[in-house]
Amino acid sequence: MSGIEDVALRAGVSKATVSRALSGRGYVSSITRHKVESAASELGYVVSSNASSLVTGRTNNVGVIIPVINQWFFGSIIEGVERALIDRGYDLMLYNLTKDIDARSRVFEYFLVRKRVDAIIAVTLEISPDEASSLVALGKPIAGIGGPLAGIPTLSIDDIAAARLATEHLIALGHTNIMHVGGDAAELMDFNVHSKRLQGFMDALAAAGLPFNGESYVATHFDIPGGYAAGKQILGDPRRRPTAIFAAADEVAIGVILAARELGISVPDDLSVIGIDNHPLADLFGLTSIAQNPAKQGEQAVDLVIRQLETAGWTPPNIHTTVPAQLVMRSSTSAPRAGSPR
Repeated sequence: MSGIEDVALRAGVSKATVSRALSGRGYVSSITRHKVESAASELGYVVSSNASSLVTGRTNNVGVIIPVINQWFFGSIIEGVERALIDRGYDLMLYNLTKDIDARSRVFEYFLVRKRVDAIIAVTLEISPDEASSLVALGKPIAGIGGPLAGIPTLSIDDIAAARLATEHLIALGHTNIMHVGGDAAELMDFNVHSKRLQGFMDALAAAGLPFNGESYVATHFDIPGGYAAGKQILGDPRRRPTAIFAAADEVAIGVILAARELGISVPDDLSVIGIDNHPLADLFGLTSIAQNPAKQGEQAVDLVIRQLETAGWTPPNIHTTVPAQLVMRSSTSAPRAGSPR
């Protein structure tokens, strides 16, 4: 059986270089890394994770705790995390954290304590102070995505600012009769995403001198069927029909567009629609959106924890960082039709 010495000889490098190239830790040029990987493949050499762990004291695993797996936003974050970890030579261990208190306790007090992971990434989890203290007490690199966590470096978009930008786009086009279709309070997401996007909508209306009342907001499920149901409810009554809708998520916006099509309402001639996310389906529906890049956020979180692992003495500031969100204009928004109730 071939060993690390054989790989080093075949690639013409030192054993230390082979170790860095195959573990992903430490700098190796792309040309050298390719030579080492090719030599290891030709010789059938595979790094023993157990042996590596004994030497380094690491597992080469990063734990990701996440509340939802089967939705696009969360799946995109996992995709970005996994891609970045593979590039660095690490594996991903996924923990689906629900609202169940006993299940959460098992994750924080048992699974993460068993030294199975070298670092932890918490995704859109507004954990309690006790849970945050438990994570910090592990002494492992930690990063969060979605909102501020005490003592932990985190990153996310500014939900209030993103919603305000979306609403301001509609106002700049000349719309004054605008409705917001947002999340259902019964399904309140961590970090108050639903209420923050509603607040951004209200702020934009107030700044433009436009009224907000009970007819300005409809709550629904945060998905395409939810947007479709809300769209049928709003657009089915010509007396309350707006000229523009800001949906708190692209999937909700797509549901609204499907409802409009079914009712014979033209988008954007009769109705402008904008969302938040820049979902992969946004292009297909010509949806104007506020783009956030969840996969990129996952990659940035990986960089935070791996730098802590691999850069001696480097400690990230334990603060929340706002990542940029941009307006992406497509065909679902335009000025209101001449003569329509703006």
